[in-house]
Amino acid sequence: MNGPLPRVALIAGPTASGKSALALMVAERFGGTIINADSAQVYRDLRILTARPSDEEEARVPHRLFGHVDGAEPGYSAARWAEEARGAIAATLSEGRLPILVGGTGMYLRTLLDGIAPVPEIDPTVRASVRAMPVYAAYAALRREDPDAAARLAPADSQRIARALEVVRSSGRPLAAWQAERVGGIGDTIDLRATVLLPPREWLIARIDSRFADMADAGSEEVATLLARDDIPVDAPIRRAIGVPEVANWVRSVWSRDEAVAAGALATRRYAKRQYTWLRHQTPATWLRLTDIAGEERASHLETLLR
Repeated sequence: MNGPLPRVALIAGPTASGKSALALMVAERFGGTIINADSAQVYRDLRILTARPSDEEEARVPHRLFGHVDGAEPGYSAARWAEEARGAIAATLSEGRLPILVGGTGMYLRTLLDGIAPVPEIDPTVRASVRAMPVYAAYAALRREDPDAAARLAPADSQRIARALEVVRSSGRPLAAWQAERVGGIGDTIDLRATVLLPPREWLIARIDSRFADMADAGSEEVATLLARDDIPVDAPIRRAIGVPEVANWVRSVWSRDEAVAAGALATRRYAKRQYTWLRHQTPATWLRLTDIAGEERASHLETLLR
């Protein structure tokens, strides 16, 4: 390298932890551009229920990769997001601005920073055969063909079992062998200044419950619009986004409003718990961890880190 690595900020945290507000504050102080790293906020159809930044917030500083994917578009993945994020970071740096990645989707962040396993395309015949197997049969086959993978997986984890089995059958190599050869990560090419928000769990739970109630009331219309679209498959990822099935049951009069709010808040809390655990235990120890909840205090810590 002939010069210093380009600086990139990252603000990660579970849902409702205050990432967006902190990112906006930092972007205004440092001339930054906010780049979305949340798998639900990429969808154009859901602004309210995914807590995407408002039009007013987006007008204050540049935002990228928010609401740019139509719900009917198939195949949006962590790999595609990472490719788009690399482009967004490069464009932001070329403008002389600070890229600020914001989100809590661990798979997105890992793919961008560490790269992705170069697993070749799966033979369609192999995939169809594996996906048609009952989970007990697929697991038995995996124990024979990739026993290490079988030992790591629960016998009822149908999705991961099928994935491991189709990879070893199609490529002749275990999935773990491919995963050891990650390519395309940018972690070594940037000066990453990362902050993880880990607020008190009691505070986070209370905020999730209060926020989801407001989001359900304000977002029921956008869910109704989504349900009315006949070009979006019933199993599309956007239809399974946190809160959508619950509010959809309210819109369809299957549940009452209170039942939908309770179920949606519970689903959000469970998701936040998984995020919290991953961020606490699976991110590098060098990433700054903030447990306070005051925006100005967080901004001060992050400003020190960036400077």
